[in-house]
Amino acid sequence: MPSLECDLNSYTRTAAGMIRPMKLDFSDRNPELGRLYAQHIEEICRRHDHALESAGASHAVIFSGAPKYAFLDDNTYPFRANPHFLGWAPLTQLPLSYIVYTPGETPVLVYFQPHDYWHPVPGDPDGYWTSHFDIRIVHEQKDAAAHLPESREKCILIGEVGDENHAFGIDRVNPNTAINILHFARGSSKTAYELACMRLAARRGALGHIAAAAAFDEGLPEFAIHQAFCSATRHAESELPYSNIIALNEHGAILHYTDLDREAPAELRSFLIDAGAQVHGYASDITRTYSKGDERFSDLVARMEALQQDLVDRFRAGVDYRELHLENHRLTAGVLIDTGLASGDADTLISEGVTSAFMPHGIGHLLGIQVHDVAGFMENESGTTIDPPSGHPYLRLTRVLEEDMVLTIEPGIYIIDMLLDDLRGTPAEAMVDWPTVDALRPFGGVRIEDDVRVLADGCENLTRDAFAELRQA
Repeated sequence: MPSLECDLNSYTRTAAGMIRPMKLDFSDRNPELGRLYAQHIEEICRRHDHALESAGASHAVIFSGAPKYAFLDDNTYPFRANPHFLGWAPLTQLPLSYIVYTPGETPVLVYFQPHDYWHPVPGDPDGYWTSHFDIRIVHEQKDAAAHLPESREKCILIGEVGDENHAFGIDRVNPNTAINILHFARGSSKTAYELACMRLAARRGALGHIAAAAAFDEGLPEFAIHQAFCSATRHAESELPYSNIIALNEHGAILHYTDLDREAPAELRSFLIDAGAQVHGYASDITRTYSKGDERFSDLVARMEALQQDLVDRFRAGVDYRELHLENHRLTAGVLIDTGLASGDADTLISEGVTSAFMPHGIGHLLGIQVHDVAGFMENESGTTIDPPSGHPYLRLTRVLEEDMVLTIEPGIYIIDMLLDDLRGTPAEAMVDWPTVDALRPFGGVRIEDDVRVLADGCENLTRDAFAELRQA
């Protein structure tokens, strides 16, 4: 089994084999975050100044969002705050609230604290962010109107407004001119505060991965491994930035496998985990693949680990992501040849679609408040988009890398019969070694994923750094 990237013996183990998390400060009392937040909010104000000027508006009203009820039910889905709202304040669970921003004035936070004995009520505002707002607590949602600008025609509203009552007469909702500016800025660079949150999210996610790998080593089923991850990260399921992919054996070939079997398979062969954590809305997104000892699959994992690190080494400002994606296919062709999955030369394997059958997705995406963060295709703040290379439609990022972008890098190789069967009856069929495919099918696939910050002359690997910090603790 490959290294867990951390010495498990350095952690206190519970009777259930779980890892007891280190004392990491994920709270909104964290002094490091408080120090950086002041600069962050200044940058957020500058972005909104520009967006408002371009949209010909005087005020931005940012709605946190409203609970959504299941059809014919009185239960709501887990609440997800508007990411624009989260960019202002770390309030992931504050529905029916508003931030009102007018250039040159202190932002107003209309803080909804309902009179409610059926559900938990948000506590009084507290934390490093509070001194940067004029906070006005309301107990009835209708009372929010009194704290919004009177000149509704000079306002834009940013957020999802399913009920027109939440717009309070503001007609301009998510105007493209303003949204494009805000999205492009968010995708182009992260503030020092955001980077600090994402480093914490990486450490939190790494703790979960260590616990999950230990659970796999103990022979636990997918559901129990998932529980081990959540316990180590101290996340409820609804708090995860995305649904955990916990895939044993052939389930690793399903790119977004989330079924979570309750019983362990008769034979444990492989484990692919794609799972992240969040801190104040900012996400980590980490994938690791483990072998239970099979020599051929272990070799494939090791080669994909080396391939992924090769790609990471190529990251720096000014590099075209599309070229990195195409380079990944050249590297993937080499792995397919070296492991006996395919034969021929790299160019032919690419042109005939062999590499795409084994690696059908892009090698990464922007990361931030949203796991698949916005502006991955934007060429500029006007909203012009950049097309993916021909034959590669599934990319989530087509931009030239910029300093302080944060993105994932996640190459993979999978045995996906639906895609491989498309090669049969074509010239590509003879390039595939079908007995090797049959031998590796029970293992599903391999994916390795890190979160990286782009620098002028390289990158900061948030994921590898997180594992290293935990190892040294």
